[in-house]
Amino acid sequence: MLETSARLLRLLSLLQARPEWTGPELAERLGITTRTVRRDVDKLRGLDYPVEVGFGPGGGYRLGSGAALPPLLLDDDEAVAVAVTLRTAAGSGVAGTGETALAALVKLERILPARLRHRVSAMPVAIVAPRVAPTVDPSVLAVVGGACRDRRVLEIDYTARDGAATRRRIEPIHLVAWGRRWYLVAWDRDREDWRTLRVDRLTPRLAPDGLPTGPRFAPREIPGGDPAAFVSDRVADVRPFRCVVRVEASAEQVRATIWTDQVRIEPDGPQACRVSLSTDDARAASIILLGLGAEFTVESPDALADELRVVAARYLRAAGDAPARSQPTTPPTR
Repeated sequence: MLETSARLLRLLSLLQARPEWTGPELAERLGITTRTVRRDVDKLRGLDYPVEVGFGPGGGYRLGSGAALPPLLLDDDEAVAVAVTLRTAAGSGVAGTGETALAALVKLERILPARLRHRVSAMPVAIVAPRVAPTVDPSVLAVVGGACRDRRVLEIDYTARDGAATRRRIEPIHLVAWGRRWYLVAWDRDREDWRTLRVDRLTPRLAPDGLPTGPRFAPREIPGGDPAAFVSDRVADVRPFRCVVRVEASAEQVRATIWTDQVRIEPDGPQACRVSLSTDDARAASIILLGLGAEFTVESPDALADELRVVAARYLRAAGDAPARSQPTTPPTR
């Protein structure tokens, strides 16, 4: 039975490697008769692999497309190439691909032999990301995602926003892509409380084979039950300057355009929304809002309106539509 199973896997690998094979070619490669090839093809069909047969002098065997994606067999080089590509996609920040690529990467790296995992780590892959979005090492994403899936305690080195470095033992529960950053929802064993951790600020401590070594844990229920909502509540108001504006664009348009995760967006009619923004100061808020390319009205605070007047005057001077300023003015920052 083992010999037959191994032969079926080898046959499947050959069918995936080339568009078409004749019966004698497959028989020679596998060291069997053409009759055994036909029987093995029937066994693959019984396992829902869409093996097609062409009759006549030029006929042969080919692996077609079926209703479902069958398991793929990859050789060493192919597995390394796929893993590197998934690492790049996971950290690229491309909407709709990062989370899916990460899920596939976690599955693949979990079963990679150590020799291939080292080859993947050694590949010189670089991702150029916007300056406003700190880069995340895809290998760290894969490790953290695997620990979430396997329910294993992680020991990490973490750098807080104020630069303080700590070592923590956490129970990783869920990864969330919020804006252009990745966050981890975890239970901190030392502090006995929930934490939302920036993945770009943590470094897992791993075994020589690159896998977590912590014990398994029983998963806890995230407060509220929704990881995305939990992260949203924790990270949307962490900056000192806060403002509210009404934007003359739909909530979907603003979400697709705004490049910060420190924001709450609430629909206010079909073509308008209310945006609550947290930044370091009024100047940063004005830059983000002007980048929307849409009309907006300041609701609060007055400091943002004052900053926008300064910016408007600067733009008019740049366009030659206003007199030169006689004395420099320091714009308000709060």
